[in-house]
Amino acid sequence: MTETATFAAGCFWKVEAAFQSVPGIVWTEVGYSGGHVANPSYEAVCAGHTGHAESVRVVFDSEALSYEQLLEVFWSIHDPCSANRQGPDVGSQYRSIIFYHSDEQRLKANAARQELERGDRCGGANVATEITPASAFFRAEEYHQRYYEKHGMAFRRSSPGCTGKDVREFS
Repeated sequence: MTETATFAAGCFWKVEAAFQSVPGIVWTEVGYSGGHVANPSYEAVCAGHTGHAESVRVVFDSEALSYEQLLEVFWSIHDPCSANRQGPDVGSQYRSIIFYHSDEQRLKANAARQELERGDRCGGANVATEITPASAFFRAEEYHQRYYEKHGMAFRRSSPGCTGKDVREFS
């Protein structure tokens, strides 16, 4: 059985590449979620005019991969303690968000965030990750889909964000 999950954790290129490498992922696509403008362009999102976050929609086989395991990947690939910034990428379009698709996902996401807050990862600060209902997802332009794969790049946790001038050097 397949389920859908949507996450924002900085540059969607990196987030998509991280999830693509997880066994049990059926399909991914990058786009824009959480904003107030229909059919936004990449330029408008990056300019901060739409309220959207760069997001990744993940379809996964829930018999092979649990939502909790997806959350573990999500927490591990970015800094959930940082508001509106991931690495070199700065702005609300790079904020950390879990867009839940069901009450079960909401409960699991909140429990995972609470567990993270009990730890020392954020140095006593609250986790900045938003947990909000999934809303309209606008698929990003085709050249953004599977970006790392198209450009011969491999995902690494230390890879730069979208603002890197030539990220191909990290392949």
